[in-house]
Amino acid sequence: MSPEQAAPLLCAGVTVYSPLKHFGLTQKGLKGAILGLGGVGHMGVKIAKAMGHHVTVISSSDKKRVEALDHLGADSYLVSSDVEKMQELADSLDYIIDTVPVFHPLEPYLSLLKVHGKLILMGVINSPLQFMSPVVMLGRKTITGSFIGSMKETEEALQFCKENRLSSQIEIVKMDSINQALERLEKNDVRYRFVVDVAGSKLDV
Repeated sequence: MSPEQAAPLLCAGVTVYSPLKHFGLTQKGLKGAILGLGGVGHMGVKIAKAMGHHVTVISSSDKKRVEALDHLGADSYLVSSDVEKMQELADSLDYIIDTVPVFHPLEPYLSLLKVHGKLILMGVINSPLQFMSPVVMLGRKTITGSFIGSMKETEEALQFCKENRLSSQIEIVKMDSINQALERLEKNDVRYRFVVDVAGSKLDV
């Protein structure tokens, strides 16, 4: 595996692999969803599909539908504001990996989970999240979270990606383009990870 591919897997790859392994969500045939299609989310689709899961991508708009279905291999795509489609998916998912890093209501997504389903929070949010307790209680649903993974899980994630020929979609940038890359990152203008080529950059020392 090339260094430029290994680097993002040490972040986004193990970040998704770890909770699936920890919470016993690795068996084939599960139905899961990835909420938010960014750096972590796109690896979530790839890893979950390689585990044999039926994967739905949930997003706030239709902009990434083609990417999710045609390029990443998701089974279905759902716009969260489509109330009718959201209702059709109710009580059908074993888990949701929530990668959204800004405040958002949890109840619409909790309603999509089966009994004993898990909502796994992976986006760092600096404001309190709210939900009505009966939505969780009536289905014995779990709201939990995960952040990166252990050394053992990192080794497993790399091996899993190697065996299944999974790679992150990256854009390699030189050191002299760092400022432009940061500006693009703020605008969410990256698909889906920047990798900095330090060795190949011309540095003044």
